[in-house]
Order: sequence, then C-alpha cells, then structure tokens
Amino acid sequence: MQETSLTFQDGDNNAVAAILAEPESQTGRAVILCHGFLSNKDSRTNLRLTELLVAQGISTLRFDWFGMGESEGEFGRITVSTCYGQLERAISLMRERGYHELGLIGSSFGGLLAIIVGQHHPDLRAIGLKCPVPDFPEMLEHEFGSNGIEEWKRTNYIPDVTGGTAPISLDFAFYESCRVFNAYEAARAIKSPVLIVHGEQDELVPFHQIERLEESLPSDTKLVLLPEADHQFGRPEDFRRMTVHLADWMRTHLLTTNRL
Repeated sequence: MQETSLTFQDGDNNAVAAILAEPESQTGRAVILCHGFLSNKDSRTNLRLTELLVAQGISTLRFDWFGMGESEGEFGRITVSTCYGQLERAISLMRERGYHELGLIGSSFGGLLAIIVGQHHPDLRAIGLKCPVPDFPEMLEHEFGSNGIEEWKRTNYIPDVTGGTAPISLDFAFYESCRVFNAYEAARAIKSPVLIVHGEQDELVPFHQIERLEESLPSDTKLVLLPEADHQFGRPEDFRRMTVHLADWMRTHLLTTNRL
C-alpha cells in the first residue's frame, strides 16, 4: 500500500488535508471515507477500512473536515454547508485523478454528509453508513435539552459530546446550518445501493432516525443491526463486524460489472 498526503482547496479556499491510499496495482476504484464529528481522517474506523479495502485493490481517500485534524479553519465556525462543499470537492478530485468507480462511507456526522451529497451522484457504486445521524439537530436537542440549546445559542459553546469535560467553542450557526438540510428527503433521491451498520445500544442516535432513514432509502438498502454495539463500536467484535460489513459492501459493488 502506498499513501500520499494531499491538500485540496474547498469552495471558500480553505485547505483540506487528505491522504490517498492506493494498492500496488491501480484499478480506477476508490472509496471516500468521511469521519465523524470531533474526529479526524485517521480515526480507527478509517484506518481499518483503508487496510481492508486496499487489500481488495480499492483505493481510499480520507480527509479532515473544516477545522478538524490538519485541515484549515477554526472548528467553532464549521457549518454543514462548508463540509458539503468539501465532500463535493473530494469527489471531483478523485474523478480528476482517474477514479471513476467511487463509493462513499460516512461515520456518524460523516454519514449525514454522505446522504445529502450522495443524492446528487447517482453514479456512485455504493454508499456505506456507520451509525449515521440523519437528523443532527434532533440528536443535539436530545443530548443537550432545551435549556442546553438556549445556553448554546447564548454562549456559542457546547458540552463535549465525545465525553470530555471542557466545553467546546461552536457557533450556533452550526445548528442552524444543520436545519437547512433534510436528510430523509435526500435519502429518497439516492440511486446507489446503501448499507447501514448501526448498534442497538447506540447512546447518541435515536433509533427511530435509523428506521425512518431505512424507509426513505432505495429498495436495495441493507440494514445491519449489531445488538451489543454502542455509537463508538467499542467492543472489539462489534468493531470488527462493522468494518468487515462496510468493506464487503464496497468490494461487492465496486468489483462487479458496471451498472447501466
């Protein structure tokens, strides 16, 4: 496997840090990996998926969202619209580099982006969603409560949803930008086969969101529920099963004959 560090510019001229991982023999097939909120391109999910996919002859591109990891920008000013543009640019970049059989995998917040961007790319071979959050505002309201949302609006700070104790600077404009996008409507427009892998013990994403998302997606959608898995897939066996399911979904759809 060969890894190359890349930097590309988004629509607002922010530098986006990325890593392209390629097998020894080029195939023109690749999967773009979209990490979660308050994470980065080198999340353990992205790294393991890269190992599994490259071993099957499929390249991966993993990148940092605005203000996360090594990408330019102040995290507190992130919006869904900015990330939307960054994923669109990542897709264009891979096509410019000769990758014409593409898949998307999105984790949590990255799953939301994969849905709302994926609706505009019917030629994507497959989409994989790990514990996606189709209704991010509802998840935040559930986590913070109405008083917490009002406090966020007043202070532009949120509690650390990853478990830390220090508050995180995040403009309330992020919440408002989430409300602009309807992932369920976007899901109804997706033409690609979709796999959802979700833990039944997920403590962040209300399960009714996953049920509604599945109902909104194409008929060839597959939902895999892991009974003991939480949002982080913290148990080793849950993590193994989740990554294998996603990698196999991509392998199955990217290594078959081109769809008409």
